[in-house]
Amino acid sequence: MGSFSIWHWLIVLLVVVLVFGTKKLRNVGSDLGGAVKGFKDGMKGEDESVKKTDSKTIEGEVKEK
Repeated sequence: MGSFSIWHWLIVLLVVVLVFGTKKLRNVGSDLGGAVKGFKDGMKGEDESVKKTDSKTIEGEVKEK
């Protein structure tokens, strides 16, 4: 009784797909993936984010008064 067999997991998966539908499950999966990616980007640290912002070039004209 400690672990479930593969048949138990297949039945659970079938019930979840029938209840939620494949489109909603796909949306949940992509939202979760985006959240994990955002978390990883946030954990990279300030040093890498400073390097990214330093490489921007701002063009413009200088006008004397």
